[in-house]
Amino acid sequence: MKVLTIGIASLVLGFANVATAGDAAAGKEKSAACVACHGADGIATQPIYPNLKGQQEEYLVLATTAYRDGARGNDMMKMFAMSLSDADIENLAAYYSSL
Repeated sequence: MKVLTIGIASLVLGFANVATAGDAAAGKEKSAACVACHGADGIATQPIYPNLKGQQEEYLVLATTAYRDGARGNDMMKMFAMSLSDADIENLAAYYSSL
């Protein structure tokens, strides 16, 4: 139990230290593929998709990276995220969090 607690604490602290320095303007340019599901203004087009507008930048980086790297399961998101570099993800996160 102690090992599990230490492992979870390390994971949480690792996520808490994610630093982002994305370029919102570059993210807006890159967001064309996101619009079909997440809307032009970051408000989802269907209730099954999450709104991205105003989400925390760090959360968006972590979630999108997890989709890209297969740590978070969603075949459609993985397909889109696979083509994104770390910089692309940071820029998209900066854009959506700025809305």
